[in-house]
Amino acid sequence: MTLATLQALDGLRDLSLLKWYVIPLLAIVFYIYAKEISKARLTKNWDPIYAGLAVFGLDFFNETWNGWVLWISGRSACWTTPGDTGLRVTVGWNIEIIFMFLLLGIVFYYSLSEKQDRKILGIDEKWAVAIGYTIFCVFIECVLNKADLLIWEYTLWNRTFAGIWLILIVGYFLFFAGAIFVITRKSKKDKLITLGIIYGVPVLMNIIASLGGARY
Repeated sequence: MTLATLQALDGLRDLSLLKWYVIPLLAIVFYIYAKEISKARLTKNWDPIYAGLAVFGLDFFNETWNGWVLWISGRSACWTTPGDTGLRVTVGWNIEIIFMFLLLGIVFYYSLSEKQDRKILGIDEKWAVAIGYTIFCVFIECVLNKADLLIWEYTLWNRTFAGIWLILIVGYFLFFAGAIFVITRKSKKDKLITLGIIYGVPVLMNIIASLGGARY
């Protein structure tokens, strides 16, 4: 295993290392979701919450297959976060990242106008905003990688031409595309079924990995 992997495994899911600042961050996330639920009860528009859950669920999926890369290779996941954290949940997923992704979908939703047919540079607004946020998020990831807070081990997931494209598409555009897919379903039932699939796949993958003795 790489040094970064060993460092990421050290203290993995160790609650004795929990930091106090996690509590106010958790309160902020709770507050935002509570406000959105309160608004949804009045407006009957649950799409901001669906968008938030879709993005977080797809990040959950990405962190799961990333853990599988470590499990199968025995060397490293595609990305690891070995630095200091309030709580490391998997080798590439810490509590700070979790809080961010719980809010990212809601931020994305409120970046869209109420006009469904609006275009930006000839592109449907939803997709144009998704592309913009994807580029910005990957730029932030490159900064984190340069600062050695986010370690990329493999060429195909790194600051190479092919690697950046993969991170753009799989790392972030997938999240926003998933949010768009969910909120554009015509019925509440279809939206909930889609969310169920988004969460069901990584839950099943983690059960399989747990039964197989994986640690990631």
